[in-house]
Amino acid sequence: MLENRTYDELNVGDSASLTRTLTKDDIDAFAILSGDVNPAHLDEAYARETPFQKVIAHGMWGGTLISTLLGTKLPGPGTIYVGQSLRFMRPVNLGDILTVTVTVKEKKPKNMVTLTCESTNQQGKVVITGEAEIMAPTTKVRRPQAALPQMRLDRLERFEQLMSLVDKTQPVRCAVVYPEEPHTLMAAVESARAGLIVPVLIGSRERISAVASEADLDLSGCEWRDADTPVLAAHAAVEMARANEASAIMQGSIPVHTLLHLVLRHAGGLRTPRRMSHAYVADVPTYSQPLIITDAEVNVRPTLEDKRDIVQNAIDLAKRLKFETPRVAVLSAAEHFNSNLESSTDAAVLCKMHERQQITGGDLDGPMTLTAAIKPEVAKRIYPESSVAGRANILMVPNLEAANMLVRQLAHLSHAEIAGIVLGCKVPVILSNPTDGARTRVASAALARLLVKA
Repeated sequence: MLENRTYDELNVGDSASLTRTLTKDDIDAFAILSGDVNPAHLDEAYARETPFQKVIAHGMWGGTLISTLLGTKLPGPGTIYVGQSLRFMRPVNLGDILTVTVTVKEKKPKNMVTLTCESTNQQGKVVITGEAEIMAPTTKVRRPQAALPQMRLDRLERFEQLMSLVDKTQPVRCAVVYPEEPHTLMAAVESARAGLIVPVLIGSRERISAVASEADLDLSGCEWRDADTPVLAAHAAVEMARANEASAIMQGSIPVHTLLHLVLRHAGGLRTPRRMSHAYVADVPTYSQPLIITDAEVNVRPTLEDKRDIVQNAIDLAKRLKFETPRVAVLSAAEHFNSNLESSTDAAVLCKMHERQQITGGDLDGPMTLTAAIKPEVAKRIYPESSVAGRANILMVPNLEAANMLVRQLAHLSHAEIAGIVLGCKVPVILSNPTDGARTRVASAALARLLVKA
């Protein structure tokens, strides 16, 4: 409950205090709201070279705590801020505990009041001093505090972790199939700029150059192969991969099914003994770890044998991504086995395959609902003995439709960053989407680079 002190209720010597511990979230949130991105507050490497030798708080972060006191405690609601002097005596470091105190120094005519302001750290040392000039309220106010929205900071640290796994000193040649739209050409250029690939642009040089000019893209580091149609470009890309002239393929302005039809050909394609499948790696802000979701692009109605390979492909990818333990939840609509659900029976058989070492390299459990796979409190109740439930990092989804919808929901409703890759063929294949952002495009190329043997 907020309650103010009116001008008539104030006496010289009255004081109020609050205590706050400085966290990384405080610094980041202040930088976002103020636009003050001084590296002394945000960049640990830079901060080590400053006189303070560590990241410090923005000076005005402490100033806002004084404003908080004046507006909520003394005098409280109805206070009008007129002026403020501040002197910053010491830096405030991460973990410091600040005690901020304001004290009525003088009451003046026309409801004006001067208050001294002081902030001390956990050692009792003064870090901020000053004086505030305010117009005190004349009407008594007592009311509940307004509910505040929750704020979540997405630092995108997992993207940086992915990039740290990749050798960017040795970009690989990547056949880019018919990149004649801005988003497809941008994917190639941005990935090249990140040091991941050397793009080989396959298509009409005249049309691609026109797209680059309109989008202000620099193609100086790209190689070229001529092709008059998307199908001819895809043929050229597959032939380059078969001849070891390209270590990856990137989809351009060509439908996914057209490209994959050529990649999947029994004669002249890029098949291996393993079934080809697609996997998305999703960084979901509200989940504690990255998620691999499979298969949302390649296998429309996978058979049980297909699912075995799809799971194994995902586990192998997780190991390349340095997952400590790949944990596969084989999803179904029911919490327990139900013979009327194909996904349920498939999950039970896949678990038996895992038990017999026909699927290796990780833990596997199912059938399991999505809720039980990712919610520890639900998992504890339904699957108390499971090593996967509640902390799955691979979701084996029953079919392409369900997987695709799940991925799009995570991307558009949960603000997940996603990256995708085709697995199980001779070279990784990067698929593109017009809605992909720059980070997704680069992350997908990073996955491809990670899968290419150096």
